[in-house]
Amino acid sequence: MRKKQSIVQLNNEFIQNENQRLRFEEEEISKRHRFIGFIMVIIVFLFILPTYNLMSSYVDLQEKKENVVQLKKDVEELTEQMKAKKALAEQLKNEEFILKYARAKYYYIRDGEVVYSTPELLPK
Repeated sequence: MRKKQSIVQLNNEFIQNENQRLRFEEEEISKRHRFIGFIMVIIVFLFILPTYNLMSSYVDLQEKKENVVQLKKDVEELTEQMKAKKALAEQLKNEEFILKYARAKYYYIRDGEVVYSTPELLPK
């Protein structure tokens, strides 16, 4: 068996007005929460876009730093090669060196000579 409720709610004008006022306040609070949520979403987007741009710039900067390091190594290698070629060009001004170089590198021989090649003695 069900227990009978002993509380009776009055349904007069005051109660109806209070219920209507509470519904209106709840609706206003709901609208305010939606507005604040919308503002928060916009703020999140405003922080995400610059962060993405900052990260992509950082990645580009790191790639460029690696590229600079590689280019510096290339410059050092080319400088060494250029020094070696200049040294060879200076040595090629000496006629005696030219004869040794031609004999060693291109196996140039005079009549009656035999050339034995030793790779570690070849000028580079």
